[in-house]
Amino acid sequence: MTQLAAATASASATTFADRTPAGLTLARLDGLELDPAPINPDWVLEGEPRARAVQLAQGDDRYASMSVWDCTAGRFNWYFGCDEAVYILEGSVTVTGPDGETRVLSAGDTGYFPAFSWFEWHVPDYVRKVAFCHDVVPPLARLPVKVLVRLSHIADRLYTAAFGPRTAPGDRKAR
Repeated sequence: MTQLAAATASASATTFADRTPAGLTLARLDGLELDPAPINPDWVLEGEPRARAVQLAQGDDRYASMSVWDCTAGRFNWYFGCDEAVYILEGSVTVTGPDGETRVLSAGDTGYFPAFSWFEWHVPDYVRKVAFCHDVVPPLARLPVKVLVRLSHIADRLYTAAFGPRTAPGDRKAR
């Protein structure tokens, strides 16, 4: 069985999310049990929207996560405390930005919401999305990360100059 076939078979048997020793998270989105994730009542503008969510994965540094979220009909404001990219799985939502621009996201659409922004959400019937969230690192904390990344690039160049390009595990190409 190929690695891809094994991963597909593993994913079909997974009812929730399963993380492999290498860190790959596989999840089945059908049949997920979502937990109540109430919308702040002060944000609700119309209706009684009921939201639910389940986190599927989280990065080791806890700055990135992937979740499934759904919501019934209603209109509400939503504050994005992190950068969030969404993929609409089912239903639709009309979002209105702080500049007044309105867009409709339907099944198959993607959207990106920047951290620290407010958007109005109008869910006419139901919406279900996969959300990929990334917490924003404060500007002062970015400097050490930039230095480490730069040093890592320098170390990679030195390694390549001394030993040749790195090869992926299982790569049988001769150096």
